Amino acid sequence: MTTSDATRVRSAIAAERRRTSGQILALERSIAGIVEAAEFTSTDDEHDPEGATIAYERAQLSALLRQARDDLTALDGATERVDDGTITTCAVCGGPIALERVLALPTVRTCIRCAS
Repeated sequence: MTTSDATRVRSAIAAERRRTSGQILALERSIAGIVEAAEFTSTDDEHDPEGATIAYERAQLSALLRQARDDLTALDGATERVDDGTITTCAVCGGPIALERVLALPTVRTCIRCAS
């Protein structure tokens, strides 16, 4: 991979990191809002027939938050693979991963054939 290609991949990783970090902040705010709203209600949300419970909503948002944090960890791994020159090497077969695939999915670890 050329220096120019590595720069492009680093830019893609940085863009994805910004997007994911923004998502994490939004999810944390949403969870905080749900917790705060629950403090001001005496409704028994566990038995409310009108819809989803506060606990369910909080669990859904918490799952999304965990996934977003895992995505940041995967982006750290992608940065390491750029640094050591293995970002375009398939983790399964050792063959090449197309640069276009890496640019589209910066955390990708497999070539298209192995991903199928």
